[in-house]
Amino acid sequence: MHWMIPAIAGFCLALATDATAAHGGLVCGMCHRPASAVAEAHPKQTEGCVPCHPGYGRIFDHAMSLRTGEKQFVRRSYARFDSGFWDKNCSACHLQECRDCHDERQPGKPTVAACQKCHKGYYTGWDYSGRAPREDNMRYQRGLAVNGETFLKMLPDVHYRAGMTCGACHSMRSLAAGKTSSQGCRDCHRPDMKVLEHRIPAHLQRMECYACHSAWAPQEYGTFFLRFRDQHDKEDFDLLAGPSAEYLRSAYLKQQGAPPLGLNARGLVSPIRPQFIAYYTDIMSARNNGPENTLLTAEWRAYFPHTVQRGTVTCEGCHDNPARFLLEPESRRIYNLATDGMALDSFWLQKGQRVTNGSFMAAARYRRMSRKSPDYTKAYIEKWKQFLNHVEVSSRP
Repeated sequence: MHWMIPAIAGFCLALATDATAAHGGLVCGMCHRPASAVAEAHPKQTEGCVPCHPGYGRIFDHAMSLRTGEKQFVRRSYARFDSGFWDKNCSACHLQECRDCHDERQPGKPTVAACQKCHKGYYTGWDYSGRAPREDNMRYQRGLAVNGETFLKMLPDVHYRAGMTCGACHSMRSLAAGKTSSQGCRDCHRPDMKVLEHRIPAHLQRMECYACHSAWAPQEYGTFFLRFRDQHDKEDFDLLAGPSAEYLRSAYLKQQGAPPLGLNARGLVSPIRPQFIAYYTDIMSARNNGPENTLLTAEWRAYFPHTVQRGTVTCEGCHDNPARFLLEPESRRIYNLATDGMALDSFWLQKGQRVTNGSFMAAARYRRMSRKSPDYTKAYIEKWKQFLNHVEVSSRP
């Protein structure tokens, strides 16, 4: 059969846009061949695939396979107390081979469901189809379940409702090149100047589109990993089981409102979320009057919640909301973390926390942004007139 390879390879590439049809026209030996016949750097992961899809093996050189960022986080946090923490808790959702995403029985582009086998829970992916993680206590594990995991039903992204798959913005070519996406908002949409918010130059020049258009985002404040040396100690905890028999995970607070805002690596205003405000407790030590809820790190990350909607928050949702920029005044504080032994004054206060791929907005800049100038007042009144007149506005595709 190998004498047929050159002719069939051209046929395979020509039909790459219709992967299932292309594979249906191949002979068995095209995909089922010895590993030695695969001329790429990842023979075990890409066996039989790269002769027709050259270059795509590079995807195993990047984040979805290597998980470099996550490993670095564990090293500077939980691994300080348990050098084996990564292998016990974090090794499941890592790309190992092409078949992790592509169905070998019907090869083709991955479906949203295939992507969400790993991009689930607190991580970007579930939110696209309107799912948010439930609280960790077993009493909340009810309702619909996907792959054995229950979730809160939320408003899906407008692109999901239109039938768009993940691959529409995250092409294989871009992932193989180490990029997070192949399309940005303005590659498909242009700002409509009839929309009030688009007529404010600072919005278009200093903000990511999704800073306004992300309707909600899963947020986890205070991520606890409880370590059990004696399995009998687990009997007092009714928490959802994780991958490790030695650990249970819970959170101080979970919510799904409008995401906090900071600055991303490009210096633009962007949604941010805790990833993670990490606490560690060794139950055996704690029961012997040892340390409890040790704060290891308080790190945030700028990101893109996949919860895009046509509308936006009202003006005061940003301009009169200091907590959204982690500048919460003490007079508005309702959680007293210090009294709870949490080592932070507030989750929504920049003190003692950092953004790993960007920064928090400086207090002075927020004060300038929040001044009620005549232009702000004029825009505010116009916005409320739109609500009163039931005028619906959006960007044109």
